[in-house]
Amino acid sequence: MTPSEAFNAGAAFERLARQVQNVQGLHRQLHAEPRVSGDEGDTLATLMNELPDAFRKETLTGNIGIVRLGGAGVSVAIRAEMDALPIVEQTGLPWAAGNGAMHACGHDVHMAAFVAVARTLALTVPLPVPLVGILQPREEVGESGAHDVVRSGALAAQQVGAVVGAHLQPALDSLAYSCMPGPVNAAADEFELVLSGRPAHGAYPHHASDALLAASAFVVSCQQIVARNMDPTMSAVLTVGTIHAGGSPNAIPEEATVTGTIRTMTEPQRHMIHTRLRQVANGVATAHDCAVRLEIRKGEPILENDAELAVGIGRHLGAQGYEVREFRSYGSDDFAFYASAARAVMIFTGMPAASGNLHASTFAPDEQAIGRVATALLTGYLVAAQVLGRGSA
Repeated sequence: MTPSEAFNAGAAFERLARQVQNVQGLHRQLHAEPRVSGDEGDTLATLMNELPDAFRKETLTGNIGIVRLGGAGVSVAIRAEMDALPIVEQTGLPWAAGNGAMHACGHDVHMAAFVAVARTLALTVPLPVPLVGILQPREEVGESGAHDVVRSGALAAQQVGAVVGAHLQPALDSLAYSCMPGPVNAAADEFELVLSGRPAHGAYPHHASDALLAASAFVVSCQQIVARNMDPTMSAVLTVGTIHAGGSPNAIPEEATVTGTIRTMTEPQRHMIHTRLRQVANGVATAHDCAVRLEIRKGEPILENDAELAVGIGRHLGAQGYEVREFRSYGSDDFAFYASAARAVMIFTGMPAASGNLHASTFAPDEQAIGRVATALLTGYLVAAQVLGRGSA
């Protein structure tokens, strides 16, 4: 009898339900003891201790954990991100964090769900394909933990053929799932514009080259890039987040700095907006007799779900009786880096909008969310195993 013939997916989900109950305490511990990006060592140690002895465990530089269950050969990886945000929690939960940090993006739920899936598969004989767990740091900052995992060569060393991720998403405002093929999260780039002019007394503006006025013109003009350069049936987001200039109400400053973010769903969009942003910056600077410096820093790439995995996962979730919706977001996730090294799929897991917004101090998922995320991850693993041709979902 082959592993494909012997494996019982129904029994695996029954075991998962029991394991979800068993990780409730772990979830509360992780929630109460968050660690911000770059300081995930304690969290990694906790997760390593919670995994069964059947896992082979390895710690890489930068608080990266790689664990493996099963023998040699092509594997399916599941990502669990570990970092929290520097936000003071205001949920009022009995297990709320009190150290000035907070799992305001659901990473505590994702980690607990991963442990539930890992324990479930450790009890599953035979295993359809080996499971690799990526315990990832630094998802919330520009120094991406996912990028470091890929750069380390860990995916190649573990023969990872597919990577599965799941993320809570209150924007779905329901208990539905979404797992669409193609781009589902945007590339996220940042820009910084510095305009330098000639300062003057506020009473004598004709003596100045007004950098602040130039910055104001830039803020207005750059909003037309999407509105007047893109097909209106498509979209992108260009957001100005800060303007810094001056220190006195009666003085025209010498310099003004503008920062913002660019979010796009295709590489041609990304290239076009970068090009037009430089043209607008140079044109505004010339018109206002200012010098200009524009720096554009590329961040997370576009997250594109593997079509075969996404369709298969959506079908299997629907067959289990769950609602499956269409959903894309101009948010970003460094999970996109895994798609450069293997087939990858992100499953958005719905929750009531009343639970709060991501990155808000009041974000408080219901504890049933652990089970919903765990169901998404186990379904993703089983479908990926089937697609890789070594198991049956």
